[in-house]
Amino acid sequence: MSMDRRSGCPINLSLEVFGDRWSLIILRDMIFGGRRHFRELLNGSMEGIASNILADRLKRLMELGMLTKADDPSHKQKAIYSLTEMAITLVPILAHLGAWGRVWLPVSDELSIRAELLEKGGQPMWDKFMDELRHEHLGMPLDTMSGLSVRATLQAAYEAVVASKALAASPAA
Repeated sequence: MSMDRRSGCPINLSLEVFGDRWSLIILRDMIFGGRRHFRELLNGSMEGIASNILADRLKRLMELGMLTKADDPSHKQKAIYSLTEMAITLVPILAHLGAWGRVWLPVSDELSIRAELLEKGGQPMWDKFMDELRHEHLGMPLDTMSGLSVRATLQAAYEAVVASKALAASPAA
């Protein structure tokens, strides 16, 4: 994809890739939510992306080399999107963005627990997660899997916070 570039500054160039409202949200949902089909991305995002915007951003992310698209072998009418190495290496950046947001923005407990765990897990957790994503999206072999996957660990923490909040909100029996 040819982009008109304002300058060769790496921050500027990165913002030209991720500066729209949806690209990082789509990548977030694929990385952390395991969403790989159009409908999963459309219906699973709490931010409510419109179908035409989703289609446009998926096309753009493919043109930029962040995603690939293939026919889904389990369903003739579906396509499956995969992260490329370029997108997988965003895990540490997303972890830093989440850590920054937890400090400076009015986040909810349940939606910030993943960021907290990623921040505390640091580079070893990020590396494990990127290896898991490479296995899932690129078909690379996975070194022995010990314990829960990073995504499953993050999801379990989210569910625990949601359950704890529900319990605290329920009237005493």
